[in-house]
This record gives sequence, structure tokens and C-alpha cells, in this order.
Amino acid sequence: MSFPILQKYLARLSDATGAASSIWLDHEGKAQGRFFNCTMSSAFQPIRQLDGGAAQAYEGLARSVSAQDQGLSLWKLLDHAASDDESIELDRLCRMLHAINFFRQAGESSADLYLNVHDRLLSAVSSNHGHAFRRILDALELPLGRVVLQLPAATPQQGWLLNYVSDNYRRNGFRFAVNVNSARDGLGVLDRLRPDVFKLDARELQDQKGLLELLQRSAASNVAVVFKRVETEQHLTALRELGAAAGVSLLVQGYLLDEPRSVLLGEPARRAA
Repeated sequence: MSFPILQKYLARLSDATGAASSIWLDHEGKAQGRFFNCTMSSAFQPIRQLDGGAAQAYEGLARSVSAQDQGLSLWKLLDHAASDDESIELDRLCRMLHAINFFRQAGESSADLYLNVHDRLLSAVSSNHGHAFRRILDALELPLGRVVLQLPAATPQQGWLLNYVSDNYRRNGFRFAVNVNSARDGLGVLDRLRPDVFKLDARELQDQKGLLELLQRSAASNVAVVFKRVETEQHLTALRELGAAAGVSLLVQGYLLDEPRSVLLGEPARRAA
């Protein structure tokens, strides 16, 4: 799938980086953007099947522009943005950059694009979360069904806000993932929000009973589970044992397998299985 409207949009983008440009193409065809005095682009970290290592999705990450393709993470900029309006502007710029840079090279791939939603954005947007981004995707004729919006872990006091935001995303046609700090938190969210994906930390696998229950109930509800921050061979071994005990397929993501890159890596840098 070549996404012809996106190709026409890219053809119109200038590679000039003048002050009037908010998005442009570099000499390699990668979309870049500017927030205040910082130039940024996209890096993608694969989310892979634990069994076999195939890339099922990619998480888009904002990075400062670097000749070595190892730019610094810019997500912390949202922590220090001077106002809610500026944080919304940065978030929307990142989402648009990631969508452009992902789909311009996705080709025949059916992989999904995961995009973070900063916790500040949950309350900063006044209403109808996801509507503005849906309009951008519709204008470029990009498949919003392949975009998964990642919601941050919420405190008990933020439960109502997470309900409101997730409902808006679903009404706008997006799937969404929820980061949870523990299996017990995930079980509490499962029936209340019915997310499409859970994301858990691969370094926190102590609650085996809770994890087995979450995995089995998630599988029964057609909810995928991604274990992020896979950083050691011990993590992979523990996850293989957990998946076998639960009788379910797991998804994994982390620096043991892949470092984020501007290009979509199909083959794992280090084999997941």
C-alpha cells in the first residue's frame, strides 16, 4: 500500500528549514519538525512476537536530529513545556511526524504504529481527544485503524479521566493501549476500560499468580499484552516461561532486541526466540 495522498503531500514538502516551516524533509526524505529551537524527527522501536521475533508493531519516539541516528529523547520536553497549549502543540507535532515517517516506509507491512499520550495531555485537552489527529490521518488517507494510542499508567484519582479519554479515542476510531504498573492494576482496568492492549514492565514479574490471571483473561477478551523494557536474557527466559504457563502468545519490546532507529527494522537485531 503506497498511500498516494501521503506521497503527494511529501512531494510538496520543501527540504528548506526556514522559520516559516514547521515540517520539512531532510536529504534522506525523513520528515523533521521544529519545537522552539529544537529540531526533531522520529525513531521507531519494534514490538515483536516473543515466539519467532516478527515485528508486529513499532513505537514512535521523538528524537533530536543526530547524524549518527542516535538522537536524544525529547519526550521530557512535555514535562517542561511552559503551557498546556504548548504541550498540546508539541504532542500533535510528534504524532504527525511519526505518522508521516512510519507510513512513508511501511510499504506492504501490516504492522501497527504505537504513539504515546503524555500524562499532561490527559487533562490539557479540553474535549474530544483524538479528533484533531483523526482529521490529519483522514486528510492524508492514512489508516487510523493501524494506530494504537498509548495511555500512561493512571493513579486511582485519575481513573475517571482515563475513562473519559479512552472513550473519546474509541469514538474517534482509534485503538488504545494502557500502561499498567502491575498485574493487579491491569485486572482492575480490564473490565472497566476494555483496552486493546496492555503494556507491562518486563522487569516486574514477581506476581506470577496475578500475571497468569491477567494474561488468560486478556486472551479471552482479545486484549494483547506487551512486555516492554526487555533488557536482559533473563527477562526473555522468564517471559517464555510465563507465556508457556499461561498458554498465550506474548509481545516484547526492549533494548535487548532493538534500539530505536529511524528506519523500520523488520529482522530483529537480536533474536527473540
